Amino acid sequence: MTPERYARICRTLNRRQPDLTVVMEDVHKAHNLAAICRSADAVGIGEIHGVTADPTIRLTHRSASGTNKWVTARSHGSIDAAVAQLREAGLSVVVATPGADAVDYREADYTAPTALLVGAELVGISARAVALADTAVTVPMAGMAGSLNVSVATALILFEAMRQREARGLYDVRRLDDATHARLLFEWSWPQVAAVYRRRGRPYPQLDECGDPLQPICDDVVARPPGSGPRPAA
Repeated sequence: MTPERYARICRTLNRRQPDLTVVMEDVHKAHNLAAICRSADAVGIGEIHGVTADPTIRLTHRSASGTNKWVTARSHGSIDAAVAQLREAGLSVVVATPGADAVDYREADYTAPTALLVGAELVGISARAVALADTAVTVPMAGMAGSLNVSVATALILFEAMRQREARGLYDVRRLDDATHARLLFEWSWPQVAAVYRRRGRPYPQLDECGDPLQPICDDVVARPPGSGPRPAA
């Protein structure tokens, strides 16, 4: 692993926003979350949520340009269950809707713990989701189209949230707790080794300031971080 890559991993984790997330309602295909996953990662979101009644749907998708490696997708069986879990975690729910009662998305406060709730591309947001939300926002339109597609609207709102949070200094200090930070730092730096440790139920080794393990790696694991080249011949 190069020093530049390790430094980038550290910078990314130091700017993660654990109290900002996105929830997509009525997910039928994993690729519906792909563009949203990319936007979420870009603004420092490490976990997103999908509501689907089909437990066989996997919420990760390769078309997210690899961002599924950096953003975790959580599945919920109903919008009520998703909102209940987020509220229990202390987040308020902001729903994106073209409804007449919605305010301009730039008027909402995203510096508080926030879950942005969006609808699926074809069916939009449900009346139940709107009823469960604390605030309804919309993206004003000056043309004939009634609304933007969901991934574009979500990106606009998320970058407004980022602007507000940067102005408040929320990206200037690390906000992940120590345990989560250490876990993600090892998993991102040494993904193959981390997979072996998880299978064995063993704790991860600590890393030094260069990203190298302080303790010996398991005997039968060749510690090869991404980009380190082919395994040498025996």
